[in-house]
Amino acid sequence: MRLTESEDFSVYNGEGTVLRRAQMRMLDILIEFDTICRKHNISYWIDYGTLLGAVRHGGFIPWDDDLDVSILREDYQKLYTILETELPTDFVCQDWRNEQKLTMKCLKIRDTKSYYAEPNVQKGDLKHQGIFMDVFPIERIPTVKIRRFISNIYGKSFRHKRRLTNSNAKYVQALMLWPFSVCLGQCSRFMAYILKSKRVANIYGGLNFQCTHSVNDLFPLKEISFEGKLFYAPANYDQYLRDIYKDYMQIPPVDKRAVHATEIIFLEDEKNSKV
Repeated sequence: MRLTESEDFSVYNGEGTVLRRAQMRMLDILIEFDTICRKHNISYWIDYGTLLGAVRHGGFIPWDDDLDVSILREDYQKLYTILETELPTDFVCQDWRNEQKLTMKCLKIRDTKSYYAEPNVQKGDLKHQGIFMDVFPIERIPTVKIRRFISNIYGKSFRHKRRLTNSNAKYVQALMLWPFSVCLGQCSRFMAYILKSKRVANIYGGLNFQCTHSVNDLFPLKEISFEGKLFYAPANYDQYLRDIYKDYMQIPPVDKRAVHATEIIFLEDEKNSKV
């Protein structure tokens, strides 16, 4: 089914629903993030379902409960340092270096006034578990085949080394493979530089290998409307989205419209209920 005016998507995120409130909280994070990035000349772009929502719905996908942006790998540490000092106290930075149980290499900007329950994450596993926005570091890759090969080794050793499974054998194997994995990642970046590669993908240890994009489809970034505000997006967002979703304008059937959270709680609601 393609997007039509006849379907009423408000059944998912109508005004006043928990999901719509969560989406507006995520939008607050994105607005603050955008302000900081523009101030410090850091390039970012909305990505994945957020970009899809902007193009297909003019904002959030109605049933979506997360928000995604991407930045270049070389900007990551600079951005992280700036966010730690300039984010409002309502938001905190979180990544694989300060949260042992995060499953991939990306930055999460969390809201401190909510609780976002996720599958396979117990309450208390993370220092902060509020509504969040993901920031994915992106880097150039040498070739798709090399990327796929290294990603498989690096991703598994990264996750098993962090004891994200209960297998002692996989943990020991990961410890043995880790130096080799790191070396492979560094060699890959060097090869991409030497080859002057025009393809980019998530850094090793980030999202499981999905797709790559052409630098020419990504830059120069352009502005796109999302929930009535302008944010940065890939230059050729049509091809960029086709790389990920193929026929991205096709609306999935109802049984495929999944949300990520198992529960979303606003702490101010709990506080008010106790007054």
